[in-house]
Amino acid sequence: MLSRQFMPGIAFAVESARGSSLFLKEQITAQFPFYGYAAKNSGQAEEADVPDFRTIILAEAEEGGSYGEELSGETEPSGGNPGGAGSMGNASAGDAGAAEGYPVPDESMEELLRAENELAAAGMQQNVFVPHTRQNQVDLEALSSYETLIQQFYTVDGNTVAGSDQLNVGKLLEKDMRISKEGEGPQILIYHTHSQEAFADSVPGDAGTSIMGVGEHLTEILRETYGYNVLHHLGQYDTESRDDSYSAALSDIEQVLKEYPSIQVVIDLHRDEMPETTRLVMDLDGRPTARFMFFNGLSRTRKTGNIAYLYNENLDGNLAFSFQMQLKAMEYYPNLTRRIYLKGYRYNMHLKPRSLLVELGAQNNTVEEAMNACDPLAHILDLVLSGEAE
Repeated sequence: MLSRQFMPGIAFAVESARGSSLFLKEQITAQFPFYGYAAKNSGQAEEADVPDFRTIILAEAEEGGSYGEELSGETEPSGGNPGGAGSMGNASAGDAGAAEGYPVPDESMEELLRAENELAAAGMQQNVFVPHTRQNQVDLEALSSYETLIQQFYTVDGNTVAGSDQLNVGKLLEKDMRISKEGEGPQILIYHTHSQEAFADSVPGDAGTSIMGVGEHLTEILRETYGYNVLHHLGQYDTESRDDSYSAALSDIEQVLKEYPSIQVVIDLHRDEMPETTRLVMDLDGRPTARFMFFNGLSRTRKTGNIAYLYNENLDGNLAFSFQMQLKAMEYYPNLTRRIYLKGYRYNMHLKPRSLLVELGAQNNTVEEAMNACDPLAHILDLVLSGEAE
């Protein structure tokens, strides 16, 4: 059963060998201790519980295999061979087989078994994201105090001011952020004002390893896991300079919204810039995950007051959206998000009430950390947009 599920090539070879199947089983057992362990114990399945895969792997480690070390993440497989010393690709293993009178497998069988071994090892090491249920409950009554609300939820930039007229927990919660997944056309737009933002190990010239690749990954999760129709806009507005990127992006995004009036949510996905000594990362259920931050522009500076030419008719909706996102993040994924950052200008967030600017990780995060952050971010989005708590 195990070989059929995880090593179908081996199962096919054994079942097709007819008269030579005993020899082939012995040879495969010698080269793949995991297979041998499972086969040796298969007869005991009716008398005792079948051990889980981690138990099997740890047992193999005690018998001299390298799977246990690979599972713990403390050592890296050598030579691209996750199977360790027991692999068919190891020269000494082939010599030993010939010395005992066993023929060395041909190249096609060798490649097949190596591929099966790599797939099995990768499957056993993979740490799949599981959406959280609520971990704690935020005391909303305490947030009726403006000072407490600011302290727990916001960082206010020195160039702006935020008053209790806008940052009021009752006002922030009364906005209904739910949307329908029904109907034609996309409901969510993802784009990047700063498309050139990259990570510590991004490949120069490969957009798939930049913030745009992270946006594509977020798009896929929202589509495939949560059932939203998502448009990922790939316009680039900062290739020559970042100075006018918001102005350059505005007309294009307005045109996209005109072409797709079904869009109700607009997400401008960025990554932040931090001192090299600051790492925005946490261990989330065994997965290194970049921390992220929601951002709002208030169209108001401390020096000039409200900025008339940057008027945002959707500011209350923007603030409610980021607050409700932050609230769910704090309840479901404590410490994953930084406090909402409030700054003085508009940042094209006036286009929709449900406009969200996200700073996901920073320049010293890895691509893996940024990609991993897309899973909880998508889940938090769905909690707010569906209105369903879990």
